[in-house]
Amino acid sequence: MTIQLDHDELHRLLAALADSDIQEFRLEGEDFRLEVRRNLHSPGVIASSSSQPLEETVASNPPQLIVDTPPTPGNPPPAVPATRADVVDITAPMVGTFYRAPAPGEPSFVEVGTRIGVGQTVCILEAMKLMNELESEVSGEILEILIENGTPVEFGQVLMRVKPS
Repeated sequence: MTIQLDHDELHRLLAALADSDIQEFRLEGEDFRLEVRRNLHSPGVIASSSSQPLEETVASNPPQLIVDTPPTPGNPPPAVPATRADVVDITAPMVGTFYRAPAPGEPSFVEVGTRIGVGQTVCILEAMKLMNELESEVSGEILEILIENGTPVEFGQVLMRVKPS
């Protein structure tokens, strides 16, 4: 039996697993293996983001995607300070790995202080080996970049803050 999983199906699967008591889940296809694990982090690890990290490991054959689901009430993530009313958050529209530049060694799409326009690419989110350019939906100035380059992010996680113009 061949298993194919598109982006929407992956999101539905992860949402269903997040609402369940399942601690570990593995799904394998011809060219992929998906492992979902939750609550496996040691309490001494401090995350630099507002969600548990997504870890993506590339093996020679087959590729692996290891995903942690959102934290449970017993294991809350570090809080992201509340945003001001005059600031717009740019959030991750999907689970993936955050990249500030189009390729290693190239300049970042934006820096703190950069003025951006609607439709301008601000970062890349890599999900399942696909590079997805994230375009700004607002014009303004980048006030904060909250995620380090190459860091895994969760759906809805705040990536940047913009002061709209």
